[in-house]
Amino acid sequence: MAAVVDTPTRVVPFARPAIGQEEIDEVLATLRSGWLTTGPRVRLFEQRFADFTGAPHAVALNSCTAALHLALVAAGIGPGDEVITTPLTFCATANTIVQVGATPVFADIDPRTWNLSPAAVAEAITPRTRAILPVHYAGRPVDVVAFRALADARGLALIEDAAHCAEGIVQGRRIGTTADYTCFSFYATKNLTTGEGGMLTTTAGAQVVERIRVMALHGMSRDAWSRYEGRGAVEYDVVEPGFKYNMMDLQAAIGLHQLSRLEANLLRREAVWDAYDRGLAGSPLVRPAPPAPGSRHARHLYTVLVDPMWCGIGRAGLAEALAARGVATSVHFKALHLHSYYAGRYAYRRGQFPHAEYVSDTTLSLPLSAGMTPADAAHVAGAVCDALGADRPV
Repeated sequence: MAAVVDTPTRVVPFARPAIGQEEIDEVLATLRSGWLTTGPRVRLFEQRFADFTGAPHAVALNSCTAALHLALVAAGIGPGDEVITTPLTFCATANTIVQVGATPVFADIDPRTWNLSPAAVAEAITPRTRAILPVHYAGRPVDVVAFRALADARGLALIEDAAHCAEGIVQGRRIGTTADYTCFSFYATKNLTTGEGGMLTTTAGAQVVERIRVMALHGMSRDAWSRYEGRGAVEYDVVEPGFKYNMMDLQAAIGLHQLSRLEANLLRREAVWDAYDRGLAGSPLVRPAPPAPGSRHARHLYTVLVDPMWCGIGRAGLAEALAARGVATSVHFKALHLHSYYAGRYAYRRGQFPHAEYVSDTTLSLPLSAGMTPADAAHVAGAVCDALGADRPV
C-alpha cells in the first residue's frame, strides 16, 4: 500500500467544464431578452447541431434520458417488446426501456473495445426483439456498420446512446447519422455541456419528428414560443399524454458556444489523452485500445483497468491513493445486471456477462476535460505511477 500523502498542493477535478466568456455573455443576453424557456435560441441550437452532425433533424431536450425515452416511444417500443443493450452503461439506458413497458436484454461487450458486441447481440435476438441500443462507451464509436446490417436484416430499430460521443466519426459519417435515432447528453461533465440537457437526432420523417416535439412538451400541439411570440392564436390542443422534456433557451445559450468550440476542445482533450498514454506506458494498468481505423474517438473518458493481480492494488485502493494526491476519479460503470433492481426483477446473476463484469470490477476513470492543462495531465500521470510504485515517464 502506498504511503500516506500530505494534503496535495495541486488538485485536479474529474471533469472541469471549459466555459468561456461567450457562454457567459449569451446567458446574460438571454436573461435580458425576457425569454428564458424554449424559444429562438433552442431552435438555433437544434439547427446548428443538425448541421454539425449532418442529421436531417435534431430536437433539443432536457437530458439524454429524455432523448432515449422519446426514441423508444417514436420507434413504437412497448409492453411485450425486448430491446438489446449493453450492461456496461449508465442506468438511464436500461431504465428508459423499462419505462416504456419493454424488457431490457443485456448482451456482453467486446473485451478489447468495451463496447457492445455485435456477435453477442445476434445471439440474444428473439422473436420479441424490437430494437438494438448500443452505447458508444467512453467516446469510442461502436461498430455501427455491423449493428446497422444486423438491424436491417432482422427488421429492428437501431437507437444509439451517444451520451459520450458527440464528436464521433465512423468511415466519414458523424455519430448522429448512423442510426434511426441517436441520443446525446449535455450534462455538466460532457464534452459539450449545457449544465443539464440533451439532443435527439433522427433520420426519420417529418411526421415522426413532429410527434417527438409534441411528446417532449406534454403532448401539446403548440409550444409557448409559437403561442406567445405574436404569430396567431394562443390556443393549443393536447393530442397525447406527453412529457416535460423541453430544453430552455438559457441552456441553449451555453450550448451554442460550446458547439462552436467542440472541435477545438477535442484537440485539448486529445493532448491530455496522449500525455496519459506516454505517462502511463510503464504502468501495469490496462489502458484504452486505439480506435478502429477510419473512426474517431470522442475522448470523453480515459478509463483504465486496475487488476489487483498485476497492479498490487485494487481500484478502491488506487482511487483513495489518487484522492490523497489531489486527483479525482470516477467509475464507469458498475454493470447494470449487478444492480439490485435488474438482478431482482430479471433474475440476472454474476457470470452471465464475464467481459462486462471484468471491466465493471476493475475500471477507473481518470480526469479528462478541455479545462485541463498539460501540468494537470502530468500531475495525474505522476500520481498514478507513484501510487502504483511504477516508473515515472522520462
